[in-house]
This record gives sequence, C-alpha cells and structure tokens, in this order.
Amino acid sequence: MAAAWTVRDGNGRLLADFVGASALDVGRRIVPTPYDAFRLHVSSSYREMFDRAVARVLESNGWQIVRVKASARPTLTQAAA
Repeated sequence: MAAAWTVRDGNGRLLADFVGASALDVGRRIVPTPYDAFRLHVSSSYREMFDRAVARVLESNGWQIVRVKASARPTLTQAAA
C-alpha cells in the first residue's frame, strides 16, 4: 500500500501544495530556507536545526504533517474547497 505525506491545516483540509513522498520531503517544502537532503540524513545537528524550523512553521500556521493513502492525495479542487 503506497502512501504520501502532506499538510493538514487547522480546518482539517489537506494542502495539495505540500504533497511529498515522506514527512521529510513535506518539511523541506514548507520551510522558507532550503535544506540539503543529504545533510539531513547524515548530520544530526543539521537535522535538529531543520526539525526546529519545521516545528516553527507548523505551529505558526496551525498545521500538521500527516500521512495519507496515495489514492487520497489532495487535488487542487479539494484544497480549494
């Protein structure tokens, strides 16, 4: 069973702009600063800094990163509803 990850807003809507193959991919999409994917896997201090940046964005917007079934990926019409 394939799965995808995305962001759920405070109203329970899935945000199609942030769909990714992993929670890490989604996090890289929502932070304002680019983070190197390789360094996120090999450097614990770099990953901690990234995790703090993701947590700040999620908290300030009232969002959550959630796993969804691949067939349930949000479409633009669902996100606009």
